[in-house]
Order: sequence, then C-alpha cells, then structure tokens
Amino acid sequence: MAGGGDELKLLGMWASPFALRVKLALSFKGLSYDYVEEDFKNKSDLLLSSNPVHKKVPVLIHNGKPICESLVIVQYIDEVFPEAGVTLLPADPHDRAVARFWASYIDEKLFGAWIPVFRGKTEEEKAEGVKQTFAVAEKLEGALSECSKGMPFFGGDTVGYVDVVLGGFVAWVHAIEEVFGLNQFDAAKTPLLAAWLERFDELGVAKEAMPDIGRLVELEKMRQAQAQAAIY
Repeated sequence: MAGGGDELKLLGMWASPFALRVKLALSFKGLSYDYVEEDFKNKSDLLLSSNPVHKKVPVLIHNGKPICESLVIVQYIDEVFPEAGVTLLPADPHDRAVARFWASYIDEKLFGAWIPVFRGKTEEEKAEGVKQTFAVAEKLEGALSECSKGMPFFGGDTVGYVDVVLGGFVAWVHAIEEVFGLNQFDAAKTPLLAAWLERFDELGVAKEAMPDIGRLVELEKMRQAQAQAAIY
C-alpha cells in the first residue's frame, strides 16, 4: 500500500537494472509497494496481461492499472505522488527537458555500449564496446557538471530523475568491473562521476535496494560460459 488507499505492485526481476530504478524511485518517494519476482523462463499471466506489447519487466500496477517501461514509470510515480519524498523531476520546464534527454541518453548509449562488452563475439567487438563505454562516461561527466550546478547529484542537493535512472545501473557498473576489469567511472578520467558513484553507493535507500553484487557477477560468468559453449 502506498498510503491514502493507493495500491502499488511492482513486477520485476532481481537482476534487472530497469526494475531496480523503479524500486529506487518508489523508495526515494517513501512509497510502500508489493513486489512480485518474475521468472523470465516462465512469465506470469499477470505480466503477460499487464504488458502484452513487450512482455517484460518492470511493470508498475497502480490501483489495478498497469504502467510499463521504466522511464515512463519513474515519471509517473513523481507526477502522481508529488508530495511524497523527494521531487525527482525539476520544476523548471527546460531543466526537466534536459533531465529527460540525459535519461534517454543513458538508456540508449550506456546500455547500448555494454551489449558488445557482454556479448561481443570477437575481441575487436568487445574492445569497441569498451571504447564506447568510456566515451559515454565522458559525456555523462559533462552532464553531471551541467545538471548538478556544483552540487552532489544530478538533481542538485538531493537525488533527482537522472540519478535514479543512472542509479539503476550502479550494481551492474560494479559487477562489470569485477567480471571484465572495466572501471567505467574512473576517477582519473571522470572525477565528478566517480565521486557521484561513491555518494550514491552510500545512500541508505540505494544500499537497501541494490542486488547482491556477487550474485550478479556469478550470473554474468554463467552467461559468458554459456555463450562460449554455444560457439564450440
């Protein structure tokens, strides 16, 4: 229950960075909710009926009505519960547009750069993914400088929309470093982003919501082994 008679139910999967960002948004807003863990190999009827187009998590069900796609869900939460917890989206229309731009950039470019790192079939493909990842980090360094205006987070003094969006990837940032030795937010190259990562890691809400890094590492190692076996 979110309070005030609102019922919130989140359909997610423990390792999904997209489901994690919704968990973060709900927690930063101080909203209580029921969580349903989905099995990708055996998707529930509730998931299939709630998201018939993509058939994937996350899905937030608010008073029986489903909302799909993590960026849409986070904005919805902030709009429907404006008085709860922290305000995620900026009040100024231009600042709000800038935040939405960088949120889309993170999904398209950062996640897109990870795919060849994870699934590249040749060393050249993986190396290109690493190159793209560092290029994205440099752009996000500039975005953090622009959006934060010298304050600790993209949202200023407190976490905002972009912090939650990027925060959903934080657990995998650490897991990727352990599996591939890739320090994406290198303090020597992107000091603002590296400091942001440390601050975000220390937030109580983030600590409670984050999946176990070791478990993510084992999951990715298993996926790597399966990919190698498929080649041979």
